[in-house]
Amino acid sequence: MTRVAKKLIENLVMLQEIELESNSIQSQLSELPQKLAKIGEKLKTVRETIGEEENRLNELKKKYRSYESDAEMSLSRIKKSREKLNAAKTNKEYQSSLKEIEDLELINSKLEDDMLECLETMDKIETEIDTKKKEYLQLTDRVNTEKDLLQQESEEAEKRLIRLNTDWSSLKEMIDPVLLEKYNTVKERVGSVAITPVKNAVCQGCNVNIPPKLYNELQRLESLMFCPHCQRIIYPITSN
Repeated sequence: MTRVAKKLIENLVMLQEIELESNSIQSQLSELPQKLAKIGEKLKTVRETIGEEENRLNELKKKYRSYESDAEMSLSRIKKSREKLNAAKTNKEYQSSLKEIEDLELINSKLEDDMLECLETMDKIETEIDTKKKEYLQLTDRVNTEKDLLQQESEEAEKRLIRLNTDWSSLKEMIDPVLLEKYNTVKERVGSVAITPVKNAVCQGCNVNIPPKLYNELQRLESLMFCPHCQRIIYPITSN
């Protein structure tokens, strides 16, 4: 390999490494909004759960107040029925009032059971809400930490990208325009890596063997050479 050819290859390889790293950084930066949105969804989900539980609790409180009102009304009716019982003058009136009291007491007993069940459910929901609110506070701290880290990574990536762009511009000036055009043409055609090494007569870009005659010429590398299979620019490297 001639010294000139070696330098040309080194410059192209360096240029490609800069471009690949730049593309990787740009890809990471493009994913940042999605990552931030995903983090925000975690908080939104917990907030919605808390809201649903609070709505459920409010509905139960309304239900409990309705039970209380019905129970008060039932007790009032029982009181009046007892007054009628005490004032009964015939056995028929007495039995009728007694039956009325029994029916009202059954209704009242059912209301008391419903109220007790409602209170127990309300207690459970209140406990769940308290737990979820604590989780929300803890999650908020974690989310803020994650956001700060992502922001820091983003800022560092932006700085690195600026340095890479500067290096790329400087290196580009050192490469012959004709060679650079060939490099860009190959890159556009293959859609990825444009220059790749050949090791043990195998192109590392497409993993296909290079013909012996071409491989021998490649060892001398007196001019720019291309893989006959993937059309990438190739250069030789020795195996370890």
